[in-house]
This record gives sequence, structure tokens and C-alpha cells, in this order.
Amino acid sequence: MKQRTIKKEVILKGVGLHTGAEVTMKFVPAAENHGYAFKRVDLEGEPIIEADANYVVNTQRGTNLEKRGVKIQTSEHVLAALVGMEIDNVLIELDAPEPPIMDGSSKFFVEALEEAGVEEQNAEREEYIVKDVISYKDEATGSEITVIPAENYQVTTMVDFGTKVLGTQNATLERLSDFKDEISEARTFSFLHELEMLLENGLIKGGDLNNAIVYVDKEISEETMRKLENAFNKKKLSVKPNGILDNLTLHQPNEAARHKLLDVIGDLALAGTRIRGKVIANKPGHHVNTQFAKKIAKIIKLEKRNSVPKYDLDKQPLMDIHQIMDMLPHRPPFLLIDRILELSDSHVVGMKNVTMNEPFFVGHFPGAPVMPGVLQVEAMAQTGGILVLSTVPDPENYLTLFMKIDNVKFKQKVLPGDTLIFHCSLISPIRRGICHMQAYAYANGKLVCEAEMMAQIVKKK
Repeated sequence: MKQRTIKKEVILKGVGLHTGAEVTMKFVPAAENHGYAFKRVDLEGEPIIEADANYVVNTQRGTNLEKRGVKIQTSEHVLAALVGMEIDNVLIELDAPEPPIMDGSSKFFVEALEEAGVEEQNAEREEYIVKDVISYKDEATGSEITVIPAENYQVTTMVDFGTKVLGTQNATLERLSDFKDEISEARTFSFLHELEMLLENGLIKGGDLNNAIVYVDKEISEETMRKLENAFNKKKLSVKPNGILDNLTLHQPNEAARHKLLDVIGDLALAGTRIRGKVIANKPGHHVNTQFAKKIAKIIKLEKRNSVPKYDLDKQPLMDIHQIMDMLPHRPPFLLIDRILELSDSHVVGMKNVTMNEPFFVGHFPGAPVMPGVLQVEAMAQTGGILVLSTVPDPENYLTLFMKIDNVKFKQKVLPGDTLIFHCSLISPIRRGICHMQAYAYANGKLVCEAEMMAQIVKKK
């Protein structure tokens, strides 16, 4: 599957549920591997907050993000729409801290994204394939989320609030293609006792009976009814036979469970990677959802770090040592790669056989030979040099020079007899001969070294 963004910008306007502030929100197309991010255009410098579980600071009445003092409130409905429409890269511009609540669902966001149109990109979509059962449980509330292996992304929610008016409800989404029709219209809901507290504390300024289902779970006095009529600017309110305030009709009998499923999808988007597996959420809420997203994100990061690509070393290489020397200016003993196994517009894979005959072993720990870490980085850089030099028609007339090295980490020793595999991929597109790469080195089924590198090709004088 290829990554997808939208074809054009599209704008929505409304008010924030909790702030009551007028807000204009714009969906903007984004580059490959951008993911989801929010941009506060009302603040100096127009700061950006990535949709990342590590930025979750509060989950009271919504999933709220904060980065360097800049906040985004109730992010989940917007993110659910993006996931549900299978869009990977979008920038969400806001002129207020909270997206518009609209009708309390994802329906209007989905419609806006459909209006913008979807465009396929060149990069492949990254997906985390669930191989083992992963769970997170909140012991205080009994809420629990589990993901198990499945052929595609599925979600089941089971809710039980211990009230007669709502009872126990379940909802299931078997495929994302059903999100629009089955889940996107499910609106947020609240219980009367919660609503009274929120109104008293000024926490639901943008709410009305068109964007929240209100379940009446207690006796309602005339005084409370008058307060609600005043808060919602309604002349007359009453309780329907099904236990909800009037002026609103349920879309489905289990709309509450469907909305909780919508929230799960939006919150798990904060893991930053698509999931292929079945999510089973028992009594989900924003806290348990986002804690589970953090756990999944950590597991994905760890597996990426320890995941060793498999290559057939017996296969004819894409480039042998002679072809490498035709492109690179380096020569023995400072030519540190032997083969190029893969090469595309965005990545390159190289190989080196480390032998006891390497010149550096003569003086570097002669009694216990270890390949110097700086030479591992140099070997990764030479591999990356093949990638950037492949963009010019006459690579033999260019040199590749380091500009910057960041986040270098050495994980394992490299010894005589090891076979090193180097994988370098672009972090951003090559511009004006400048290449920004993420590089990894593997040996013996383990990650031995990693670094971010920036280099530039310059013409030989």
C-alpha cells in the first residue's frame, strides 16, 4: 500500500466544545512520511504539534496534546476521520487551541476530506503487523485494551457504565472502508451528572444538544432543567422515553459504543504507525487509549531498532567492488564497502565483509580487535554516498562531503569475521545535492550502529 494525502486544502469553521471559541480549521496536503500534525496559526511562529502519544498531557473530556507550552485540545475526532479515510499525511491548521466540535462526531471532517480528494504518494505505507497479544489495563477503572493478530485493522468496543439508561453496549468495525457509514456519524455523549459539573465549571461552552447526546441518569429537578435550557439556549427541554434529552434522535441504538470506537481509532492514531491487528477495548476511555498508544509506539520503536532486514548474500549484487570504485573516489584501505545490494530513489543497502586483514586492526586493540566506531559511520556514509551520487549523470566527477552527524549510537562490537549490512534511507528529499539520511548497520542479526547523517555532493575542482 502506498501512502496517501489529500489533493487540495479544505476549510471547516465552528466552535470548540470546551472553549466555546470560534475556530477555523484547514486540512492541508503534506509530504510523504509527514504523518499527522497540528499547526497553531494564531500563535507567533506558527508552532507545530505532531500527533504523538508522548505529547498527551490531559485526557479529561478529550485527548489533549501539549508541546513546549502550545496546546491542542480534543484531537481525537479529527484524527479518527483521517485514519478512517485511510489518509496518511496531513497538516491540520487551527487558529484556536481546539478543533470545531461540529456535531460531536467525525462526520463533517470525513465530508471535508472527501471534498479535498485523496492522492496516492510514492512512498510505501508503514504498517505494524501484530504478531503477539499486547494488552494494557488500568487497574483503577478496570478498562483494558488488547490487540491480537488479524488480517487487517479491526476494532471492537464494549462499554458498560453501570447505568440503566445506557446499559451495556458493543460495537465492531471489521474494516476501515466501513468507517464512514458505520462509525463516523456517532456523536459524543455525556451523562446528566457530568453535564451539571461541566456547566458549573465552565468546561462545555461550545456545547449544545446538536453535538452531544445527554443521557439522563438521575432525577432531574425543575431548577436543573431551567439551567440546562438556559445553557443550551432552548425554550423547552424534556426527557425522551429512551432516557435522553430531546431535540436529538439517536442514529443507532448503540451510538455510544460506536462513538467510543471512534475515540479508540483517533487516540490510537497517536502511536504514529498503522496497525494490522484486531483491537478489543473493554470500557475504553481517553486515558487507557492513549496509554495503550504509548505502549504500542514503544514496542514499534524497539522492533524497528532490532529488526534486521533479510538479504540473499548469494544473489548477484546490484554493484560489485569494481562498479563501486567507478562511482566512489575512495580506494583501499579506506574503501569500506564491498557490495551494493539494493538501490532506489530513497534508499540504498550496502555490505562489507570484515576480515582480520583490515589495516585498522594492526593498531586498534591489536590483542582484542574491534572495528572502530568512526569507521562504521564512515562505511555507512560511503553507502549513502552511492545513493546521492546516483542522482547525477557523471558521479565520477563529484565528491561526497559530510555536513553533519547526529544521534550516533553504537550497540554491539564489530569483530573480524562479521558481515556488516548498511541500510541508508532518505529523511527528506535530496535538494541542491544535499542528502539527509537515517543510516543503520547490522551484523549477526543485531543492530550494531545507527546515525543521522547529512552530506553534500560537490564537483571536483
